[in-house]
Amino acid sequence: MSINKEQYLTIQEHLAPHNVELIAVSKTKPNEDIQALYDLGQRAFGENYVQELVDKEASLPKDIQWHFIGHLQSNKVKYIASFVHLIHGVDSEKLLQEINKQAAKHNKIIDCLLQVHIATEETKFGFDGPDLHHFLVSGRVASYTHIRIRGLMGMASFTTNETLLTQEFTTLKTYFDNAKMAFPNAQFDTLSMGMSSDYNLAIVHGSNMVRIGSLLFGARNYNK
Repeated sequence: MSINKEQYLTIQEHLAPHNVELIAVSKTKPNEDIQALYDLGQRAFGENYVQELVDKEASLPKDIQWHFIGHLQSNKVKYIASFVHLIHGVDSEKLLQEINKQAAKHNKIIDCLLQVHIATEETKFGFDGPDLHHFLVSGRVASYTHIRIRGLMGMASFTTNETLLTQEFTTLKTYFDNAKMAFPNAQFDTLSMGMSSDYNLAIVHGSNMVRIGSLLFGARNYNK
């Protein structure tokens, strides 16, 4: 077993007073490591790759809440629609349309987060601020009857510059607060930002869901 039990318990103890949910990022990690964290009480796990997620869902406990946190291609939504708990990286209306279509086939509603581009890196995906605002005020959200938009997510720049990170997290929190006005109900309640290296700062600036992998599982194995 290669999970860090002590780190997991410490993180959970830190998150609990702030009502922050931990998503254990288990991409590239073996089933036995996920099972070990599950046995400690963790239920929410995040995966980046569709085929890997499908394989894990088939062989691990059925009460796991699977979060898809990577860049999701429209043509692969159908493979996870029947069981996914939350799709984090909805970065276009085209993808939203496909998720709605596949959810309808299963007669279910899929929870989603809209991804907002806040980082300096061009490789990050997501709506920019004006596009997000225009989409939300357009009223088109109501036409997606098999989707429930639960909030926003963003990936900050990969940096140790706390000034830059603070700026990016503050920007996303502002977008979140403004977007709530388009959803006058309690369902728009999730702001997902913060990872292993910056989750403490993200919480300070309003995050209530963090995605942590390496602190729990160690370095990723990209050779699989």
